[in-house]
Amino acid sequence: MDADFSNTGSLPGSALSDSRRTVSPEITAATKLLILQIPWTHSLTRFRGRGFERYVSPIATGLLSFIALRGFGRKQVQRMSALAVCAVLAGGCASFSPDLAGEAAFTQRTQMHSENGVTVTVAVPSAEEAAAIFGVRLEQKGIQPVWVRIENRDEIDYLFLPADMDANYFSPQEVAWMSRSGFSAQSKSDMQVYFDQRSMRLFVPAGETVEGYVHTNVDFGVKYLSVILYHPGHIKDFEFVVEVPGIEADYTQVDFDAAVPKNSVRDVDREELRRALESYPCCVLGPDGKTPGDPLNIVIVGPSNGNTFHPFVRRGWDPTETISGDTVSRTVQSSVFRGKYRTSPVSALFVDGRKQDIALQKARSTVDERNHLRLWLTALTYEGRHVWIGQISRDIGVRFSSKTITTHKIDGDVDETREFLLQDMLLSGSLSGIGYVGGVGAASPEEPRYNYTLDPYFTDGLRAVLFLGNNLVSPDDVEFVPWSWHGTADSSTEQ
Repeated sequence: MDADFSNTGSLPGSALSDSRRTVSPEITAATKLLILQIPWTHSLTRFRGRGFERYVSPIATGLLSFIALRGFGRKQVQRMSALAVCAVLAGGCASFSPDLAGEAAFTQRTQMHSENGVTVTVAVPSAEEAAAIFGVRLEQKGIQPVWVRIENRDEIDYLFLPADMDANYFSPQEVAWMSRSGFSAQSKSDMQVYFDQRSMRLFVPAGETVEGYVHTNVDFGVKYLSVILYHPGHIKDFEFVVEVPGIEADYTQVDFDAAVPKNSVRDVDREELRRALESYPCCVLGPDGKTPGDPLNIVIVGPSNGNTFHPFVRRGWDPTETISGDTVSRTVQSSVFRGKYRTSPVSALFVDGRKQDIALQKARSTVDERNHLRLWLTALTYEGRHVWIGQISRDIGVRFSSKTITTHKIDGDVDETREFLLQDMLLSGSLSGIGYVGGVGAASPEEPRYNYTLDPYFTDGLRAVLFLGNNLVSPDDVEFVPWSWHGTADSSTEQ
């Protein structure tokens, strides 16, 4: 049955005491029904509350909301619906306007490696730079373009293998399809051609240079890139860890020259290294500078050329952001709504009077569950390599704390998390040696020790010393340094 609008017309206003108009439920329901009977609105209004504005222009959205809420008559609905149709059509005819000038910004951040006549250059545009270059917000789709240039001055052809860079990379046409909403038919066609033209080709002929983009999954702060070139009997592997603009990582705020002055650095042999590492205190200190916290249970001996942390990034470790109102808010949201936040900040703990120089983490689906570590650069070097001391623990939940209101609950078996790092570095291919030294002090599950926020933990009392190299190492070639061994707290040196 059609609704009777004869007595309502355009609802001329009769002012009420609160200066608002009154619309009968029957009229409002009938008007909404009319709107839903218009085919184009029916297919769109069902998306209301689920990104509806992505499908129509803001003008059309406003008109539909206005019609639905104010209860206009049939003729007015028809006239305003026609206006909304025009708004939708205008919204669906947006032009595709990429701007290659955006490439000028990220070229200042390129990295380059060469090997036997082949030079590979890479860079990762920021989200804003990528939006300019491709005319759409790719990061909103979880897509991060990586620019690659391969100059092949070798005598043989190569095949570029982007599946090693990202096993789940996006194809050019897939990205164009995912980005099509709101564009005209011609713009969609232009987009398909453009993404295809700007993509990185797999075939790299001898004597030629090939460049383009690989559309990878999003990383934050830093990104590990592997560029593998294949020819039967010849494989070239180029490894990069590149900056990804967009976050303020805490390690970027550290003045390492001030933290460890060059005149304080001393190179030590293996025995001196063992004794020095065992002389460090058992634990970090809390923010009050005096209460013992988590045990100092890891040592990293890595290259001095900046490659120490390549294995971590390769294995999916993320940097941590500085603490700010925004990052704290995002951390709370991740905890409450179980959302992933890979670069969530960590609290400051102290060694030698300074907070951690670098913090890294491997988060699960929420910040409540993650492995995280803190590292401090020491004044020691071993065979010219930097020596870092630190702590690692596994967050398994959140609990109330008398000191910080709420805090992460850690896995009390801190040795298990220490061994996780050992496994991870072994699988990274960069672990060249492993040893254990004393210094932490043993604690049993029956008589545990407590960290700064009063979480109990137990340990065999050893520190794992991980030696990392520049080159890939077979697990068969990893050296086991004859110091203390896993399961014993004996710090004597075997001869």
